[in-house]
Amino acid sequence: MRALSRFTVRASLPEPLAALGTLATNLRWTWHPPTQDLFASLDPQVWEQVGGNPLRLLSEVPVERLELLAGDEGFLMRTRAIADDLHRYLTAPRWYQRRQEELAGHGEGGDDHSLPTSIAYFSMEFGVTEALPNYSGGLGVLAGDHLKAASDLGVPLIGVGLLYRSGYFRQSLSLDGWQVEHYPVLDPRGLPLELLAEPSGAPILVHVAMPGGRVLRARVWKAQVGRIPLLLLDSDVEENDEDLRGVTDRLYGGDQDHRIRQEILAGVGGVRAVRTYCELTGVHQPEVFHTNEGHAGFLGLERIRELITGQSLDFDQALTAVRAGTVFTTHTPVPAGIDRFPVDLVQHYFGSEDLLPGVSTQRVLALGAEDNPGLFNMAHMGLRLAQRANGVSKLHGEVSRAMFRGLWPGFDTNEVPIGSVTNGVHGPTWADGGISKLLGESEDPSAPSGVGLVGFEPVTDALLWELRCGLRARLVDEVRRRVRAAWLQRGASALELGWTESVFDPEVLTVGFARRVPTYKRLTLMLRDPERLRALLLHPERPVQLVVAGKSHPADDGGKALIQQIVRYADDAGVRHRIVFLPDYDMSMARYLYWGCDVWLNNPMRPLEACGTSGMKSALNGGLNLSIRDGWWDELYDGSNGWAIPTADGVTDPTRRDDLEAAALYELLGSQVAPLFYDRGGDGVPNRWLAMVRHTLATLGPDVQASRMVREYVESYYAPAAQSANSVLADGFQGAKDLAGYRARLRAAWPHISVLETGMSTEAAGAPLLGAPAIVWARVELAGLEPSEVDVQAVLGRVGDSDELYDVVTASMRHTGNGGYEIEVPLPHAGSLGYTVRVLPRHELLASPAELGRVVLAG
Repeated sequence: MRALSRFTVRASLPEPLAALGTLATNLRWTWHPPTQDLFASLDPQVWEQVGGNPLRLLSEVPVERLELLAGDEGFLMRTRAIADDLHRYLTAPRWYQRRQEELAGHGEGGDDHSLPTSIAYFSMEFGVTEALPNYSGGLGVLAGDHLKAASDLGVPLIGVGLLYRSGYFRQSLSLDGWQVEHYPVLDPRGLPLELLAEPSGAPILVHVAMPGGRVLRARVWKAQVGRIPLLLLDSDVEENDEDLRGVTDRLYGGDQDHRIRQEILAGVGGVRAVRTYCELTGVHQPEVFHTNEGHAGFLGLERIRELITGQSLDFDQALTAVRAGTVFTTHTPVPAGIDRFPVDLVQHYFGSEDLLPGVSTQRVLALGAEDNPGLFNMAHMGLRLAQRANGVSKLHGEVSRAMFRGLWPGFDTNEVPIGSVTNGVHGPTWADGGISKLLGESEDPSAPSGVGLVGFEPVTDALLWELRCGLRARLVDEVRRRVRAAWLQRGASALELGWTESVFDPEVLTVGFARRVPTYKRLTLMLRDPERLRALLLHPERPVQLVVAGKSHPADDGGKALIQQIVRYADDAGVRHRIVFLPDYDMSMARYLYWGCDVWLNNPMRPLEACGTSGMKSALNGGLNLSIRDGWWDELYDGSNGWAIPTADGVTDPTRRDDLEAAALYELLGSQVAPLFYDRGGDGVPNRWLAMVRHTLATLGPDVQASRMVREYVESYYAPAAQSANSVLADGFQGAKDLAGYRARLRAAWPHISVLETGMSTEAAGAPLLGAPAIVWARVELAGLEPSEVDVQAVLGRVGDSDELYDVVTASMRHTGNGGYEIEVPLPHAGSLGYTVRVLPRHELLASPAELGRVVLAG
C-alpha cells in the first residue's frame, strides 16, 4: 500500500535532554566532532543506520533509551558542556569582530572604513550537509563552505536560496550502465529547518507577482549554519496554483519557463525574505549583497524597485545605489555555461510591471543585453548590477576578463574590472579528524594565526604512513559496500556477488576521480587507450586502483553516455577488482574519497575549469594532485605537491588533443607516480612519497582553506562595497544622485570628447636611454565637462608590428589650462616603444576607471 501523503513527527525529548534539540538543529554539528561523538553515544547502531543525522537519530532512538540518558549525570554534564561550547561559539567575538576593533583602534573606524554590519549571500544551491540535500555539486558545496567559514570567522552573513522538495536527483545504474534518476520527496519538517513565522505562529509568506494577475507565494525556512542563518524559499504552499506550487520542486529541473520562475523567486523573493527576516529578528538590513553566479541576479532589480517606490529615486539613481553595494561572482569560463533567456520570456514576466512596479521593462532588458538581440544574458545583468565582480581563481579571472571584455570596449583585457578570489574549502568539514589532530590544527580558524601546523614536524614518517594507510583501508571497505549495493540495485543476485568482497586492495595505490560529468571535465580521458589503462591497473609490481564517481545532468545524454563507458569498462571481470564506478555521488561518499585516495585526478579541458575544489579537499588529507594546470591548480602547483599533466596547447583538433593528454597521463602514472608510491625503505615506508605529502599538507593546507577565501572577500570586496554603499546612501542618497547626474552628463558629452593633438619629447639627441624622462603633452576637447571630471592619461608601452601597445604603463596627465595636458614619465622599456593618450571618466564614487566602459583614445 502507498501512503496518500507523508509527514514527519519530531521526537519529544525529556526536559533534561532539551539541549540535544538545539545541538541537532544548529548545523555546526556537521563540522564539530565532539557534537557528532555525543550523538553517536546515544545509540551507535542507530547513528550508523541514519547516516550520522542527529534529527533522524532523535526520532528513532527508543524512548526508553532517552529516558535512561535523562537520568545519566555523566551524559548530562557532557551535553551541557557541548551546549555551553556552542553558546560561546555563537556569541564570543571572532576574527571579524577583532578586525573591526583593529580598524577602530588604528583610527580607521567610522562609516567610511568600518566593516559591513550585514551581508546577504545569494546562491541557487547550498551544500551544507547531506542531511539537507539542497545541492548538485561544486557550486553548492562551495556556497555551504562559504557559510561555514563565515560562521567560524564571525562574518555577519545571511544566506539566501530556494528549498527544493526533491533536492537534486538520486542516481542509480541500469543493468547496462545507464544513469537512472530518482527524485525522493523531502518533508521540510524532517530536515534541520525552522519555519519563519509571525509572532502569532502564522507562517510568513513572501509574495511575487506572476503574469495574468496571479501571485506566487513562498514560505521561508531557516537553517542555522553555526552563526549564519540560511533562508530557503519554498513554493509548495496550498495557496498557490498547482503549477506555481511546483516552482521549487527540484534543482535544475524543468524548462526555461520553470527556470526563470525559480530565478525570479530566488532574486526578487529572496530580497523580500531577507527584509522580513531582518525586521522580525532585529538583525541589521544588509549593506552588501553578494550574488553567487548569475542565477539570483534579479535581486538587483528588486532592490532598484525598493528605492524607486520607497525613496522616490529615479531608475539611474537607484541603479547607482544598488551597484555600490553589490558583489557578483562568476563561476563560468565559457559563454555556453551562462543562463540566457529569450527576451520574449523576460518580457512576459516583467512586461506589465506588476512584478516590479515603477521599473521600466526596457531598462530591465538593457541590463541583460548581449550580442544576440533575442537573448537576455543573466551574467551580463549580474555584471551591470554590481560595482565589484570576480572569478574564482587567478586563471579564471583572466578567462573572465577576456570573455566579458565586450562590456568594456576600448579597454585592454587586463583592465576589465573583474578580479579573482580563489575558492577554498572548509577544513573542519573535509579534513579527517586524525589528520587534523596529527597536524595540531588550531581549533579556532578565526584565531589570528589561522589554521596552523603546530607540532607537525616531529611526526614520524611511520606514523604519517600508518594514518594514510588507515584512511585508504576505510575507503576500501566503503568501496566494497557500495559496489555490492550498486550491483544489487542493478538487479544482480546476492549469490553472484561474492567477488565484491575482494574489490580493491588496501595496499594498492588508489586514485580518485569524482565530480559532475559535463563534457569538458573529460570523465573518459582515462579510457583513450583501454589496454594501456588495463596494464596500469594490473601491473604485477606497481598496480593502480581507480575509483570514479559523478552525476550527469538528467537532460545531458552525452554525459550519461560517458558514465556508461566507464561502467562498462569497470564491469569487465578482468579489471573490476581495480576500477569501480560508484553511483549516487554526494557529500557522504565524497568524504571517504578525499580521506582515502592517495592521488586525486583532474583532467579538464584547459581553461574550462573555473576553479575545481575537490583536489583541495584531497590535499587537506595528504592526497597528492595529478591534474591539468587549470583552475586553482594552475596557481598553487609548485612541482613538489603533486604532478601537472602536460597540456597539448595549440592543438585545435580535440580528438588529437585528448590522445596526447591521455598519453601524458598514462606516462606520469606509470613512470613517476606509481614508482614513487612503491619505493619503500626497509621499514616498508615510502619516504620520498611522504616528503611530498608533508610538503602538500604544509604549503597547500593554509592556501586552500575557505577561511582564507572569506577573509579575502571581506577585505577586498565586502568592506569596499560597504564603504561605497554608505557613500551613495548618505544624506538622503545624495551620493547616488551626484553619481547618477555625473553619468548623465558623461553620456551627453562623451560622443563629442576628442584628443585633438598629442606630442612627446625627450632631452636626448639620439635614442634615449631606458628610464630617461620623456614629456608627453596633449590638447583635449572636453565637450563641456570639467577637467576634474575626467582623467587624461599618457599610455606608454612596447609596440609590435601592428602598432598595438602591450606591457603598457599609464600616468595621469596634469591639466595646464585651455584644454592642455602634460606629464613627464620615465621611459619604461628598452626597444621599440610607442605611446598614446586616452581620456577616462573620473569620479570619487567609481570603483575603477574602467567601470563605466567609457574611453576616448587619441587618433
